[in-house]
Amino acid sequence: MDDGADQKEDGCMSNILGRNLTVTLFGESHGPAIGAVLDGVPGGVKIDMDLIHKGMDFRRAAGALSTGRHEADEVHILSGVKDGYAQGTPITLVIENNNVHRHDYENLKDTARPGHADYTGYVHYSGFADLSGGGHFSGRLTAPVTACGMIAEGMLKEKGIVIGSHISEIHGIKDDPFDPSKLKEQIEQVNAEHFAVLNSEAGEKMQACIRAARAEGDSVGGTLETCIYGLEAGVGDPEFDSLESLLSHAVFSVPAVKGIAFGEGFGFSSLYGSEANDAFIMKDGRVETVTNHNGGINGGISNGMPIVFTTVIKPTPSISKSQHTVNYVEKKEKELIIQGRHDPCILHRARIVVDAVSALTIADALMTRFGQAYFGGTE
Repeated sequence: MDDGADQKEDGCMSNILGRNLTVTLFGESHGPAIGAVLDGVPGGVKIDMDLIHKGMDFRRAAGALSTGRHEADEVHILSGVKDGYAQGTPITLVIENNNVHRHDYENLKDTARPGHADYTGYVHYSGFADLSGGGHFSGRLTAPVTACGMIAEGMLKEKGIVIGSHISEIHGIKDDPFDPSKLKEQIEQVNAEHFAVLNSEAGEKMQACIRAARAEGDSVGGTLETCIYGLEAGVGDPEFDSLESLLSHAVFSVPAVKGIAFGEGFGFSSLYGSEANDAFIMKDGRVETVTNHNGGINGGISNGMPIVFTTVIKPTPSISKSQHTVNYVEKKEKELIIQGRHDPCILHRARIVVDAVSALTIADALMTRFGQAYFGGTE
């Protein structure tokens, strides 16, 4: 019997990410708690709680740019860590839900909020799922993902690999792109900012745009540019387990993500091959490329150059404008105005989540190639 195939048919694998380093999510937006089990961290890996707290702080809602639902998001580690180091056994993380307003969703019972997973979740789980606040589909579930991702980021930093994302565009307002000549410094810069941009003037315009959308009862989306710096060549596989495939699979698990492109991405459509190819050179005894149009990946495998990709995030679907929808139980059409606390834009909070799933994916891919010993554990 193929147990893996049976698990997939039951649908229980959809909450698990990774192969050697796995994350299993649990909980709902308005349940007592949310959390995750991170399995595969080698014994002896230092668990940097300050890094976890920093990641949670960047993801946490604050101020007029975010939802009014403010959670402490204190991470409780129940197992797998002793005296600040991983034991090698599953690490269980729990985050309590304290600021819950179930009454905000009483008028939404059996109603399909446009852009949300209410209807698809109702069908998929045969009507038994708790969809208050989005339930298991909620962005709340990115909190334990972020905590797990910060553990992976700590593992990668020990190997000289750093990850950073900035808001490259919001509603047509563009930030400066990453500069290939100073990527490490720019990653450090954006990783120190709550509203991660490279050009402060562009950042101020973006924030004004978000506030204006909120005042109109609307929301805005945009793009993130992510860089993974310091990854050696040879990580990943061709075909179905390409590094692009693995990263895309993880990034698309972040709510509201609707697209991802590596290197030049869709810009390749307007280039000649002579423009798109990255010429190889030797530099200080190391193989490099003159340009990085392919985003650090050839044939699904890292080529030693920085991995660069862009993620598209749609406008937050919860808006206070009147929208047409249906009650999917009564089979009746209706008009809907969503009440409650919602983000007018999630890009400034989502960027740390994209960093987190990227870190988990790269750490997992490194374990696939080199085993647990790569991170100081035992095979």
